[in-house]
Amino acid sequence: MTSGTRPRAACLIGWPAAHSRSPLIHHYWLRTLGIEGGYVIEAVPPDEFGDFVFRLSLRGFVGANVTIPHKERALALSKPDARARAVGAANTLWFQDGELCSTNTDVEGFINNLDAGAPGWDKATDALVLGAGGASRAVVFGLIERGIQRVHLANRTMERAGALADQFGARVLPVAWEAIGDLLPRAGLLVNTTSLGMHGQPALELNVGLLPAEAVVADLVYVPLETPLLAASRARGLRTADGLGMLLHQAVRGFELWFGQRPQVTSELRALIEADLTHA
Repeated sequence: MTSGTRPRAACLIGWPAAHSRSPLIHHYWLRTLGIEGGYVIEAVPPDEFGDFVFRLSLRGFVGANVTIPHKERALALSKPDARARAVGAANTLWFQDGELCSTNTDVEGFINNLDAGAPGWDKATDALVLGAGGASRAVVFGLIERGIQRVHLANRTMERAGALADQFGARVLPVAWEAIGDLLPRAGLLVNTTSLGMHGQPALELNVGLLPAEAVVADLVYVPLETPLLAASRARGLRTADGLGMLLHQAVRGFELWFGQRPQVTSELRALIEADLTHA
């Protein structure tokens, strides 16, 4: 590095953002790839977000991750790609030819984690997705992009499921929460995008015994690392993909955009984050 040039730095913008694992992930990659750079957390209240993003490069940042509650605003203040527009939220910002661009890496985080943990999962013709929030939008977009024929979308309030289905077209079918049991026998992929099963939240009540023997089960929750849904699925011999894997895989593209090298999700990195989660 020539004298006078600062190391590249990125940040996570949230409110609050104190408990994110993103700094651990990115500092691990910076260290293992021998890149001089940094990644810090910036707690920015909603009324200051626009000014912060406007001055992002002046503050010394080459890009940023964006988390709750700023993802929709980040979309509006940047040039979003097709994924960010379809999901309706941006979680990654970077500069290209002087312009602030955005994407949503939750899509590839979810898909790449499935590819790594359950190769061949996309042979399923029917997927059952639980929940119709922001994470669900990324999941549904990824499944349609990958060619899944039918995505059944179950939500406590049918109206939210219907609104999301309308946005994505005829391959997304809204269903009542009470109909989940009827759909499990044909679901080659089951995805939980709700907070049910998360530490401190109610359990997700469903019978994984109804799923086909070749079904794959994914849970976006990563606290606890093994949710009751994943434990029951593994006990039945089903292949699974957990929320921590998605968290790690969604960080890859941002790092590549900011620091110029594509990092790997390794067992060593996973063990590092697992240890941090265990001692939190």
